[in-house]
Amino acid sequence: MSQQSVVSIGGVDYDGRSGLPVKKQEVTVQQELRRVQSAHAKVVHNTHQRSAALNRQFVTKATPTTKSATVPVRKTAGSMDMRRVTKRSPHISKFARTPHGVVERTPAVKDIAVVSHPVVTKAHHTAAARTASAHKAASPTARDIKHTELGKALANATHDHKQQTPKPHRRALNVAVASLGVLLITGYFTYVNMPNLSVRVAAAQAGIDASYPEYRPIGYRLNGPVAYQDGQVSMKFASNSSPVAFSLNQAKSSWDSSALLEKYVDPRSEGKYATYNDAGLTIYTYGTDAAWVNGGVLYTVEGTATLSNEQIRRIATSM
Repeated sequence: MSQQSVVSIGGVDYDGRSGLPVKKQEVTVQQELRRVQSAHAKVVHNTHQRSAALNRQFVTKATPTTKSATVPVRKTAGSMDMRRVTKRSPHISKFARTPHGVVERTPAVKDIAVVSHPVVTKAHHTAAARTASAHKAASPTARDIKHTELGKALANATHDHKQQTPKPHRRALNVAVASLGVLLITGYFTYVNMPNLSVRVAAAQAGIDASYPEYRPIGYRLNGPVAYQDGQVSMKFASNSSPVAFSLNQAKSSWDSSALLEKYVDPRSEGKYATYNDAGLTIYTYGTDAAWVNGGVLYTVEGTATLSNEQIRRIATSM
């Protein structure tokens, strides 16, 4: 067959006269191989089929027939599968009969970096912190420089020390001022405690255990010296804003509260009195006067001052 009578279409050679592919036998072989492979693959997934043998009791035996001659059917060029006759690259392994083995890549092992011990790391950090603090302390601030320079200037400055001689009159003045202060303080305490001192002196002279009341009604002051006689002490309190006054008398007595009421209060009040009990004391009040006994001492309040019952009771409990 000459070269001019062969036509190549899609990589397949065809006869220019008949239109048939030149390599017909090779194509048929490839088709048969494909069919065998697909049949083998389907057989694997098939299940057992039921028996199809005929029961000769009911079906007559078939008579032999002569085999009829088969006539091969030629396929036209248009009905051929181009994928089966197309040449494939040897590098394609997807459709290969025996697939190539896949080479697995082993991951590359990286080297482990050098890691310092935690104790060493901590020691390095501590040393770095100490070094930083030392540098910071070593660098003086502007304020430190200022104080340093001022100290140097004061140290280098010349001082004219004049010898100071103590003056006699100044020393005497200091002694006099100190003595005056002591006298003033002593006088103040003496003035504050003068009533107590006066009562104590009078009680010693009268031979009685007399005392000065810790409570004094507001607006009243001790008027005059403390009077005393044998077995009796008397002190007078006057008002700061009016001529009224009252006297507080203390005398020796062996009476109790009942005897005081019978022999002293009832005759003077004509039965018009009031009785109060406070801090273990029985206090009798009548008009502007009052009386009570405590520890062998008779206490009486007399005068023109109108004291309330609360004030009289506070005077009695403060003695």
